Amino acid sequence: MLTQLLFQNQLQKLIKKPEKETYLLAVSGGADSMVLAHCFKDLGIHFQIAHINYKLRGEDSDLDQKTVADFCERNHIKFHLYKVSEKDQKPEHSIQLWARELRYEFFRNVQREENLEFLVTAHHLNDQLETFIINLSKAAGISGLSGIPANENHILRPLLNFTKEEIYKFAEENTIEFREDLSNKKNDYLRNKIRNEIVPKLLETNDHFLENFKKSSSYLNQTKDFVQQQIQEIENRISVCNRAYKVLSKDKLNEESDFVKFEILKKYGFNQEEEIPKIFKAENGSSFFSKDYLLIVNYNELILSKKTEDGKWKFEKHSDDEILLMENFDFSENQITVNLENIIEIEQINNRLNWAFDAEKLRFPLRLRRQKDGDEFFPAGFSGKKKVCKFFRDEKISILARQEIWLLTDGEDSVLGIIPFRQDRRCMATKNTEKVLKIT
Repeated sequence: MLTQLLFQNQLQKLIKKPEKETYLLAVSGGADSMVLAHCFKDLGIHFQIAHINYKLRGEDSDLDQKTVADFCERNHIKFHLYKVSEKDQKPEHSIQLWARELRYEFFRNVQREENLEFLVTAHHLNDQLETFIINLSKAAGISGLSGIPANENHILRPLLNFTKEEIYKFAEENTIEFREDLSNKKNDYLRNKIRNEIVPKLLETNDHFLENFKKSSSYLNQTKDFVQQQIQEIENRISVCNRAYKVLSKDKLNEESDFVKFEILKKYGFNQEEEIPKIFKAENGSSFFSKDYLLIVNYNELILSKKTEDGKWKFEKHSDDEILLMENFDFSENQITVNLENIIEIEQINNRLNWAFDAEKLRFPLRLRRQKDGDEFFPAGFSGKKKVCKFFRDEKISILARQEIWLLTDGEDSVLGIIPFRQDRRCMATKNTEKVLKIT
């Protein structure tokens, strides 16, 4: 049974100190959201109300708006209204999806402008059952069957454990004014069909159906939490992170079940089951895109980079880095040594770097920079020239490591060496060299 005390207890389960937070309530004018507003009002905590008039039901839509606005005016609550107009380009199909995206964008804008921490909606136990049935028909997995979360992404649903019948009874006992949306009686949409035809038949099968469903939903949520914890532990075990990328071991992830692969990659937007095998069969260097992530197959790695605010990928990070190493050579000296140890960080060096150049053949100034498209050099120990990118591939240097590697270049931007891997042979010192520049 819904009471003010039970509502308060439910809210405190979601947030430890509700009185210290700020809220925006999504209020349509129906019984559920008007009861929600009433319960918040009686708690005496700070909140504001947002209402959206879709203009879908003519005068009824305007009367819904008036009901909410009058409640706010009587109780001195700040009221935010959005009226749908022609600029919102109402579609002929997928009205529900369009309306949902529209209202949540409106709510988030109000939250930002008013600095309100939580959005609160009036979803209840019957909504939870309808969602379960919808997701069951879509093979949505354990996350879908767990239903609507009570607290997720700063959205609270404190009525989720109360039935529609309990909400109506509370409204009647407390003389709460609300409006009925008669369009919910029509079976135009899947949810309405489930609400009006399927749920009543299920409730007839067992007097305690909703109560038992609530327990089952709780068990499913506990199972989901346990599974997600296990999935996260597996991901942590097979991944490496730095400030720009996430790297998963391709071989280790491939040893896991299809379920684990899907659950891990789904977090990065790769949620089409048929796409997962393609990722593991793809050639080295293959790219896959989700809405927010780029995935690159790199030998035994799956490299994930999140899109930045300007729509780029973080793989472009070091493209403009450049260091002036040496303006000129003092030819009064026979040998000058430049130690890179205090100039750049070199993490992947296995051997001491000790390059010797014929200073008279060099074109100054010398610089250190990152790789550019089209870079090539004449690697010592080999005949002919080689693209720097091909050298990286042949040496099996990962895409991530390439972003951290420095090239030594001359005054004409020709590559004199890839630090610390290989020196260019064209200006190497010989036994006859008189003026030697050493890079160590």
